[in-house]
Amino acid sequence: MTSVPADTSLVNPSVRSFGGYRMPAEWEPHAATWLAWPHYHGDWPGRFEPIPWVYAEIIRNLARHERVELIVNDATVERGVRKLLSRTNVDLANIRFHRWPTNRVWLRDSGCIFVAGSPPGSARPDSPFDSAQGRLGPLSLRKQRQVATKFRFNAWSKYSNWRHDEKIGSLMAEAARADEIRPLHPGTRVVLEGGSIDVNGRGTLLTTEECLLSKVQQRNPGMSRKDYEKIFADYLGAPNVIWLGKGIYGDDTHGHVDDLTRFVSADTVVTMVERNRKDVNYKPLQENLRRLQAAHDQAGKRLNIVELPMPAPVVFEKRRLPASYANFYIANGVVLAPVFNDPNDRIALNTLSSLFSTREVIPIYSGDLIWGLGTMHCMTQQQPA
Repeated sequence: MTSVPADTSLVNPSVRSFGGYRMPAEWEPHAATWLAWPHYHGDWPGRFEPIPWVYAEIIRNLARHERVELIVNDATVERGVRKLLSRTNVDLANIRFHRWPTNRVWLRDSGCIFVAGSPPGSARPDSPFDSAQGRLGPLSLRKQRQVATKFRFNAWSKYSNWRHDEKIGSLMAEAARADEIRPLHPGTRVVLEGGSIDVNGRGTLLTTEECLLSKVQQRNPGMSRKDYEKIFADYLGAPNVIWLGKGIYGDDTHGHVDDLTRFVSADTVVTMVERNRKDVNYKPLQENLRRLQAAHDQAGKRLNIVELPMPAPVVFEKRRLPASYANFYIANGVVLAPVFNDPNDRIALNTLSSLFSTREVIPIYSGDLIWGLGTMHCMTQQQPA
C-alpha cells in the first residue's frame, strides 16, 4: 500500500499540491476499457431483454480501437457472452475476460480510478503538476508507473447490494499490475465514485455540491469542501476544483457531474442546458452555467463553454429518467454518445463531432439503457496507456 508523501507544498493558502499522482484526461491514450457484463435484472425491471444487445454494440465499437477488459460472473456466463458477441461481429481477439462476481455493472463508480504516479523515492520535481505555472511540468511523462486509486464504494450510500462491487477495484488493479492506493481522510477510507468527478488531466476537476456536500446520500460524514479539495489534489493531481450545484432530475446518484458537464479538452467543457423554463432542470442547469462562466482553469484562464440541449423528458412507468447527452464516453478513435430518438440527438451528435474532429462519434440508442439510470460513461472505466 502506497501512502501520499507528507511534504506537500502549497498551491494556494487552502489547497496543497498533490502527492505525485495525476488522473489523465479521458481523451488521453487508453490501454483498455473496463466493462462488466449486465446480469442484474433489478436495474432494468421488465426491460432487461435488450440490454445485452446494447452492450454488445458498445463492445463491438470499442474493440475496434482498444482492448476491452470484460468482467463476467463465471465460466457459464462467459460462454454465453462469447456466443452473443460472435453473433454481433465483435473482435473477440481484443476481449479479455475476467470471472469475478459483481452486483451491478456501473464500473465508473465501483471500479478503481487509474492514475499515473512517480515511482517510490523519485524527486518531487517529477510531479506532473507545476504549482508555480499551473500546468504540467516538463518531467511529467518521465518515470511514471500506473497506479490504481481504490476509493471505497458503498452503492451511492443508497443501495444494499454492493459487497461484490466493493472488491472489483482491487481485482482490476491486480489484473492491470498497477500499484493500489486507498485514499484516507484522516484515517478513514474515502468514499468516492468516478461519475462524481471529471478532470482535464492538467490540474482541474469538476464536481457537484449536491453529490459530495449534501447530507442526502452522504458519502463521507464530516468531510468539508476543503477536505475533498485536498483529496483531489493529493490523489488525482487536481488542486483546482470547480464546484457546480445540483445534478439533473431523476439521477439516483444525487448529483453526478457526468450527466451535467464534461471536459472535452484541457480548456473546454460541454454543459447541459434546458431551454424550457418550466422544466424542473431549467434553474439548476442555468445556475451551473453561471458557475462555469465565473470559473477558471488551473492557470487562471476562463473556460471555453459549449452548451448542449437536454433531450425531451424520458419517462417510463411514470418515472422521469436521467437522460443526458453528457454521459458520453471518449475512447481511442471513437466517442460513444447516448441518443434517445429525440430531435436534439442530431444537435448533440453534430456538436460532439465538431469537438472531437479526430474521433468517430457513434450514437448508441439508450432509450432502454437509461431505465437502469445510466448510460455509456456510467458503465465504463478507462485504463490509460
